[in-house]
Amino acid sequence: MVVKPKPSKVKISRLKNSIKFYLPRVEGYLEVIGGLSREFEGMSLIEFDGYFEKKIEPAKYVRAEVHTKRINENKVIDQAKEIRNKLKQQSLAIEINGQLILIEEQ
Repeated sequence: MVVKPKPSKVKISRLKNSIKFYLPRVEGYLEVIGGLSREFEGMSLIEFDGYFEKKIEPAKYVRAEVHTKRINENKVIDQAKEIRNKLKQQSLAIEINGQLILIEEQ
């Protein structure tokens, strides 16, 4: 006798939008990571050495990547401005659907 397994219900979601935040590992960055993880369903973190602002010595950075169904680009840019201020940085880079956006102090 062959027993067929019960068909299970599966929900599939397609999250078409990707947002990447390039964060320096400075005081306050863990709070930013915590805020992003509460706002978005999932997040991946990648640590890397960055050579920015014409410095020879590398700085530690974290790329926090989140995915979402819908995106409000202006809201994300405003959020990045707040993060830049919180981390006391002259500039902060984000990437929205493959387009790099640099937010700089004037």
